[in-house]
Amino acid sequence: MSGKNAVGETIAWQTGHCYLGEVLVARTSMGVCAVLPGGSPEELVVELARRFPNAILEHANNSRADWFSDVMNYLIDSRKPLSVQLDLRGTDFQCRVWRALQEIPSGSSASYGEIARRMGIPSASRAIAGACAANPLAVVVPCHRILRSDGSLSGYRWGVRRKQAVLSHEQGLSER
Repeated sequence: MSGKNAVGETIAWQTGHCYLGEVLVARTSMGVCAVLPGGSPEELVVELARRFPNAILEHANNSRADWFSDVMNYLIDSRKPLSVQLDLRGTDFQCRVWRALQEIPSGSSASYGEIARRMGIPSASRAIAGACAANPLAVVVPCHRILRSDGSLSGYRWGVRRKQAVLSHEQGLSER
């Protein structure tokens, strides 16, 4: 299902700050639907509105909201399990890819081809890359852990510099 189909649905959002800069976390009644790192909170709200143009966006004033705290804590230490539900919105194929990405442990990586083979569709590397580019749940659905087959960094929806920052952060966690 596409986020654009969320006619009249209420999406609560909150922003915070972490090593990635400003981060917006958004939630529907089904679970967290977006984790967006970026520039200013205002820019992030504009991006959320673009992703969910028919939704009613509500700023969640409660900084102690469990869903927000859980995601922010996961951004700090992705080795710990995420206890909040996710509301994955995409095509069936994208959702399958995003679930496969969640199987990659923090501090590890895989190539687009490896994910395609694990999913039983070895010729789908480019389609895997497309699903990664459409991922609205930064770090939580770890498309940053996908590298080129030669191990080098490839594109990242939020910039290669941020991808490197997340990978370095996770590598530091695994060395503790």
